[in-house]
Amino acid sequence: MCPWTACEFRLSPALSFPVSSAQAGRNRHFLARSLGAALFVLMVFAPMLAQAQNEWTPLVRRLESDGFDRHRMEALFARDEVRFDPQVMARKMNALLDIKLAPPKPKAEAPEIYLSYLNPLLIMQARSFLVEQQGVLREARLRYGVPEEILVALLLVETKLGRNIGSRAALTTLASMALAGDFALVAPLIANRDITPKLALWLRWRTAQKSAWAYKELKALLIYAKAAGFDPASIPGSVYGAIGICQFMPTNAVRYGADLDGDGRVDLFSMADALLSTARFLNAHGWKADLPRERQLAVLYRYNHSHSYTRTIMAVAERLRDSDSGF
Repeated sequence: MCPWTACEFRLSPALSFPVSSAQAGRNRHFLARSLGAALFVLMVFAPMLAQAQNEWTPLVRRLESDGFDRHRMEALFARDEVRFDPQVMARKMNALLDIKLAPPKPKAEAPEIYLSYLNPLLIMQARSFLVEQQGVLREARLRYGVPEEILVALLLVETKLGRNIGSRAALTTLASMALAGDFALVAPLIANRDITPKLALWLRWRTAQKSAWAYKELKALLIYAKAAGFDPASIPGSVYGAIGICQFMPTNAVRYGADLDGDGRVDLFSMADALLSTARFLNAHGWKADLPRERQLAVLYRYNHSHSYTRTIMAVAERLRDSDSGF
C-alpha cells in the first residue's frame, strides 16, 4: 500500500464513465471538502488519542525506576478499565477544604456513638457471625490476644461483616491520586472558587502530599496482588483504596496480612485471613490480654483515626459480650 499523498487512484476502463466539466468540478470540490474534514478530525483527535495512550507514562516510568517490570506496567495501564480520573484527588481536596473552612464546633463532652450499628438486626447478625466463625475467632484470640467480640464489632463497623467492601477499582483510585500530584490537574474541579493565595499554596502542598501517599499505597497494592495471585485491576476498594473485608490500606495488607486457611497466600477477601490479619494489626499496635479500656480505645484509634469510630466498636462489643454468644 502506498501513502495516500503519493498514490494516484484510477478507475479501470470497464468502470469508467464520461462526466461533464461541471460534474468534474463538483467532484473535485467534494473531494477537497472530504479531505479537509478528515484532516480536521486528525488534528483535533490525534492529540487526544496520544494523551489517552500516554497519560500513564510518567507513572509507569516511576514504577519502572522502583523495580517494577516496565512491560507489565505498560500492559496493565493500557487496559481500557484503567483510566485516569482526576475526580478522585479532587474529591479528597474538596473534603479537606470543607474541613479547613468549616467554623469551629463546640467541643462535645464525649464523642458520639454511631447508633445505627446498635440496630437490633445488625447485633443479631453479629451474634450469628460469632457462632459461625467461632473456630477462626478463637484461633485469632489465641495467637494475638484480641477478644472475639472486638474483632466482630470492628468488621461490623468496617464492612457490615464483609457485605460492603467497596465497589471502586483500588488500582484506578490509587494510580489516579498518584498521578495527580500537580494541583493544576484538579484545580478546575475544586468546588470553592474563592480561594486566597495562601489557601491555594496549602491546596498544592496537600495535593502533592496525598499524591506521594497514594504512590506508596499503589506500589504496595501491586506487591500484594502479585503475592496473592490477584489481577491488580480487578481488586475492589473503598473511595480511597482500602481493600478487603478488613479494609486495610495496601501497605497494611503487605505488612500485617496473615494466612490462616493455609493456602499459602493472604486473601483479605477470605473471612479467615481477614479476621486473623485484623487481630495481627491490633496486636502489633499494642493490644494484649487484660488491656485497660482506655488503652483498648487507643489501639482501635490506630485502625481508624476517629474517636466516634472507636467508641462505636466498644459499644457493639459490649452488646455482644453481654449476650449468650456461645463462648
